[in-house]
Amino acid sequence: MTMRTFDRKKTREGWGDGLIDIGEQHGDVVVMVGDNAISCNVDRFAESWPDRFYEMGISEMHMVNAAAGMSLLGKVPFYVTYSAFGVGRVYDQLRVTVGYTPCNVKIGGAHSGLSVGPDGATHQMMEDLACMLALPNYTVLTPADYWETRKAVAAAHAINGPVYIRFGRESVPIVTTEADPFEVGKARVLAEGEDATCIAIGTMVAEALLAHDKLAEDGIGLRVINMSTLKPLDTEVILGAARETKGIVTAEEHQLHGGLASVVAQTVSRHAPVPMDYVAVEDRYGRSGDSEELLDLYGLRWWKIVEKVKGLLQL
Repeated sequence: MTMRTFDRKKTREGWGDGLIDIGEQHGDVVVMVGDNAISCNVDRFAESWPDRFYEMGISEMHMVNAAAGMSLLGKVPFYVTYSAFGVGRVYDQLRVTVGYTPCNVKIGGAHSGLSVGPDGATHQMMEDLACMLALPNYTVLTPADYWETRKAVAAAHAINGPVYIRFGRESVPIVTTEADPFEVGKARVLAEGEDATCIAIGTMVAEALLAHDKLAEDGIGLRVINMSTLKPLDTEVILGAARETKGIVTAEEHQLHGGLASVVAQTVSRHAPVPMDYVAVEDRYGRSGDSEELLDLYGLRWWKIVEKVKGLLQL
């Protein structure tokens, strides 16, 4: 079986295009950014609706509080900045001002994971999901590609409550189509298999599909699940995989602790124990470098998924 190839596009462009979509449809949408409008792809929104756009500068804590206030006045604020600052720097405000109230604030976690490359460890946020999943009242979306990110923006607007959308900086493989459904709380099986399952998020969905193709050459069937919502979690699809295949590997561009691996393991251990292994960043900070080379260095690739699957199956 020949391993598939992918077209590529930036997920942050999906974020920007999604804001244009809802901006045209809903006059209550306002956008706020922390001194990085072009990098976070909100410059077109600013040009289209300057009276609904707010440049907050490098003052992220004030941006979160202002977004909460706007939501209480009937607006639907979407604020965006690098997730290292939009989550890590403002966690108290996310917890108390937005989450505890709760406020109808939507958060764009841009440049997540290793994708900021040369910016290095201070900007490579690989702990954001652990932070956001721990907070009550939040919906947490982890779209896989351009199309899912664009649809996630519209889905977030339809939710009455705080939503976190995680996406990166660089071009990533397109694994879905414009016509594919995107439903909050529902995972999608992108490839069938009965021997093992890989549950993946973000950039790792494409790597899981490549692992599926490679394992097929050895007669191993790998089910691939795109878990584009982490909260609320699609436990039904997870338990189906646990009961119908011999093991589960999770794959994420995030720390091993507190993200996809943790929520899947909790679900499986409670209801349908099955052998598991994980492809993730294993308790390390990032480092400067080309983003593709960093994915190789940290083992966030299809070949690591293949290795883990064969280990589970004792092959």
